[in-house]
Amino acid sequence: MDACYFCSSHIYPGHGIQFVRNDCKIFKFCRSKCHKNFKRKRNPRKAKWTKAFRKGSGKELAVDPAFEFEKRRNVPVKYDRELWKQTVEAMKTIEQIKQRRQNLHHRNRLKKGKELEKEQNRKEVERNIALIKSPAAGLRQMEARLVEEIEESDKEEPMAEEV
Repeated sequence: MDACYFCSSHIYPGHGIQFVRNDCKIFKFCRSKCHKNFKRKRNPRKAKWTKAFRKGSGKELAVDPAFEFEKRRNVPVKYDRELWKQTVEAMKTIEQIKQRRQNLHHRNRLKKGKELEKEQNRKEVERNIALIKSPAAGLRQMEARLVEEIEESDKEEPMAEEV
């Protein structure tokens, strides 16, 4: 299966467009959207919907040692059953490692959004605290303050009369 020259997505058999330049270079596109953007000389790293943009902006896990190991693994070697079993086991463990790393990457990306959402909720509660607190709660606090003020003024008045 080929990959689109512009957006790097898969091109399934029987789909897409091929563009051949004068120097016999073949460009394959998955859909007309990619072909049009290529003809307009747009940069795929600036189009937000492409894989190149996602990798460049840190939205997708681009650097992972497991990717390099998979590339090296495809070297032809003499086959025997034991080597075959080891290779299959290695592939399974590599897939698990990649999955764990990708999940961690996604969790770290989403963590910032959750913090922003919590801060936004906190600000909204502070702004609309009157909707949450009952009016009676404010009256009780005011009554307590008035009682304290009266008691303080009673203590101060006798001293003023004695002098």
